[in-house]
Amino acid sequence: MKLNIDLHIHSRFSIGVSKDMTVKNLARWAPLKGLQMIGCGDCLHRAWFDEVTGLKEVDEGTYELERIRFLLTCEVEDSSRVHHLLLFPTKSSVEEFRAKVDRHCKNLGKDGRPRLHLNGMDIAQHAVDAGALFGPAHAFTPWTAIYAAHDSLASCYGDLAKEVTFVELGLSADTDYADRISELHRLTFITNSDAHGPKPNRIAREFVRFDTKANTASEVIMALRRKKGRGPVLNVGVPPDLGKYNESACIRCYTHYTLSEATLSRWKCKKCGKRIKKGVWDRVNELADLAEPRHPDHRPPYLHIIPLAEIIAQALDQGVNTKKVTKEWTNLIEIFGDEVNVLVDAPISDVIEIAQPDVGRAIEAFRAGKVIVYPGGGGEYGKVAIPRPGEKLPPPRPKVPGKAKGGQITLKDFE
Repeated sequence: MKLNIDLHIHSRFSIGVSKDMTVKNLARWAPLKGLQMIGCGDCLHRAWFDEVTGLKEVDEGTYELERIRFLLTCEVEDSSRVHHLLLFPTKSSVEEFRAKVDRHCKNLGKDGRPRLHLNGMDIAQHAVDAGALFGPAHAFTPWTAIYAAHDSLASCYGDLAKEVTFVELGLSADTDYADRISELHRLTFITNSDAHGPKPNRIAREFVRFDTKANTASEVIMALRRKKGRGPVLNVGVPPDLGKYNESACIRCYTHYTLSEATLSRWKCKKCGKRIKKGVWDRVNELADLAEPRHPDHRPPYLHIIPLAEIIAQALDQGVNTKKVTKEWTNLIEIFGDEVNVLVDAPISDVIEIAQPDVGRAIEAFRAGKVIVYPGGGGEYGKVAIPRPGEKLPPPRPKVPGKAKGGQITLKDFE
């Protein structure tokens, strides 16, 4: 069976996260985005752990509410401010890991994404001892990622680098970026939303489609390890340019710089004097040992997708969370079932018939690969632009060589 899974979100118990991130809201929103399973996030936080494990347990480490199944996942920060993602196979494995790290953490009961006074190797060892899977979270993000602080997996995890199962690409990178780095070729790539709110442009803006025999934690773990015929068949995510750290840019005024320009200005913005933050594109070019991506045989295709709410907002010239956008989004979801169906799989003639005229044209343009994304950087998301009939918009600069041209592939290609 094919499962769409978002393995990295946060609960209302994490700092800076919407109070609406409850199990009930997640169970409501996730199916509308096309998901069948979701990583609960923040499972080391006792109150959130109790909420999730208080749901119906349909299999070991697998909990269910309405149409959605929850897995036990969390993100932790190490002493170098590097973030790691963990997936636990059972309730007891969470308890075991929590007991091991409790004395190394001051905010385990206060923040769903706790900071551990441990290095990456220590966290990896505790994860292995507890039977948990682990890997770098948003691996290229310039503030809190492994490749912001390290030049290799071994630099972070030491001898336990061989135990890393997956790497989370993050919003500002995709498969073509990461597969220019040879040490990542053996790993499973996962694409997740890292959602801090349940709004339709946040949850499941990135997810993975796995081929499994059932929708349980043990099956997902086998799929991440690519064992017994299980494995990922599709990564789905936003175009890397849409990420807020794609290009090097000033963290205050968001002026973009090439790597040479930033180096010459000593990473200080010429316009406002604030810091220039190195973007994912430039960092990948520093780390890459391959001029072009070389995809291993196990690597699935990558489908670039833009949240439906953002396409509607652009088409209607409205804010993404306005009533007009929400109303149109809700109408389309009620007709077509979920967001992926609207954006990718439903006949475009049906979508055009139901949607408002400008929205229908925008979705058609998205499917034809005509949506333009101007890169983000410095903490500002990229901008989506959809040409209207007869309108010509300036293209962004090309980034990744060898990208497929033409219209979008569809999720049905991987069923």
